[in-house]
Amino acid sequence: MFRIRKIHDAVSPRNSEAIEQIQTIMRDQFPLATEKEIDKLSGQLTDPMKYKFRSVIFVAEDGAGKVKGFALLLHLTDLNCSYLEFMSTAPGLTGGGIGGILYERVREESLAWGVYGMFFEVLPDEPHLCLYPDLLKQNIARLKFYERYGARPIVNNEYHKPVKPDDNYLFFLVFDDLGQGTKVNRNTMRKVARAILERKYGDLCDEEYIKIVSNSFVDDPIVLREPRYIKKKEIPAIVPTARYNKPIALIANTGHEIHHVRDKGYVEAPVRIASITKEINKTGLFRPLPPRKVSEKYITAVHDTDFVDYLRRACAKMPPGKSIYPIVFPIRNPNRPPKDMEIRAGYYCIDTFTPLNHNAYLAARGAVDCAMTGAEEILADAHFAYALVRPPGHHAERRAFGGFCYFNSAAVAANFLASFGHVAVLDIDFHHGNGTQDIFYHRNDVLTISIHGHPNVAYPHFSGFVDEVGEGVGQGFNLNYPLPEVITPERYLQTLKSALQRVRDYAPANLVICLGLDTAKNDPTGTWTLGTDDFFNNGKLIGALGMPTLIVQEGGYNNRNLGSNARYFFQGLWEGYMTHLKKKTAFHKSK
Repeated sequence: MFRIRKIHDAVSPRNSEAIEQIQTIMRDQFPLATEKEIDKLSGQLTDPMKYKFRSVIFVAEDGAGKVKGFALLLHLTDLNCSYLEFMSTAPGLTGGGIGGILYERVREESLAWGVYGMFFEVLPDEPHLCLYPDLLKQNIARLKFYERYGARPIVNNEYHKPVKPDDNYLFFLVFDDLGQGTKVNRNTMRKVARAILERKYGDLCDEEYIKIVSNSFVDDPIVLREPRYIKKKEIPAIVPTARYNKPIALIANTGHEIHHVRDKGYVEAPVRIASITKEINKTGLFRPLPPRKVSEKYITAVHDTDFVDYLRRACAKMPPGKSIYPIVFPIRNPNRPPKDMEIRAGYYCIDTFTPLNHNAYLAARGAVDCAMTGAEEILADAHFAYALVRPPGHHAERRAFGGFCYFNSAAVAANFLASFGHVAVLDIDFHHGNGTQDIFYHRNDVLTISIHGHPNVAYPHFSGFVDEVGEGVGQGFNLNYPLPEVITPERYLQTLKSALQRVRDYAPANLVICLGLDTAKNDPTGTWTLGTDDFFNNGKLIGALGMPTLIVQEGGYNNRNLGSNARYFFQGLWEGYMTHLKKKTAFHKSK
């Protein structure tokens, strides 16, 4: 099994490891590639101005992070086309569909950019041009593969002209219209050929050679070679999948019902999930997926190991149906934790109303599995994933539970995603996400933003102030927007716009939304009055960011409007995203 993911930067640990593996593959699979060309891979991601195109790398990797194949796609924004510079599987890997999936993925990305087509080079399948007979069979197979997509060499040109008389490797320039039926005129084609030769081979080709080759494209519009391996009526037999219209991955914590605290006043009840599910199913926007169980190492990466061990052991020892609440807080002497499990609860808890019971750990563990499954979907091919979970998690700190929260599912997922690129966490629950702030307060690879009721009037009361901005390298990467007890929807909307601008400025690879629906009118834990239209508008603004986004359910306790507010939020999210795609496509087509 493998997944395809996009690499945005060369700095994040998992991305750096993947690039090193890609460079090894390039040395093995592309003997003509120079060390300079291989070494510049990282620079292409980080300095598009230097190389005069935007670069994106897609990797096919297994669960252990071993790269099985890759594709390097360039966006020539000034010419509104894309160029597939490299695509290869790892040595010894043939079949298995890796090449096909990678090629479909770069086609999808090109379509999302709004380009008219994609160009790339292929070694010729003509015996008189292929000077190495043992390569001829491979070249034929490769061009046959591309014909399945309607991509064929451009004829009547000198692109395969050798730079030096003794050159032994020549190339056809191939064009894929991405199923759009594009006709490329002569002037555009000459500009594209010149751009490729200057930007890719500028140190090898002189101006006279570039002029001869680019001016050799004489057909207007350009002509592709007649199909040689696939019957014409079958082309294209494969079209790009609608990845960017793919339904939202929905991962629900189906085992959450076991955590049912029936004590008077405890509003975090199983009916919350049923209320949301009933309404969002009406939208047709979701594709349900089962959660995948993940290792506890992802939890202990953000939570203290002793804290995790305590929750596991304490809950396991509780008789079914019994709950214990913290009554004393021995944290005043952190070096002498009580030995008694029940008394020790206050050693790890921040309040007196979050109980421990037999199923609390199991349900919280299931919520983490859902959030992590959503994160993995985002890294694969989902633009949106929704972890519909309870209990919530954003109040759980590195070594403390509270506020109905035991493990910080959103923080676990964000920490995992941060291995693949910077992450922004936006918390729109009525209550401050003190746990997320605590976990990432000293880091700059995860931007944490929270819009919430002012701690003077809202739980948890001790955090969420505007002057809490992070420490050390994390200074400036924690932002709080504490708002008054009573606000208008317009005030909230303006605050959200400010927060989203900070997200844009940070430009993360992925976004995590802590979705609290307790900002709604008549929620028993909040004081604000947002309605369905407000949730729609909030979702629309977030969707318009166009960022791969994991949504993790947090609060929201008025079951009369909980589901409808969720439905309107996701309808707005989808509309905002579709508007973003249309604008982006129109922009690129106008260039």
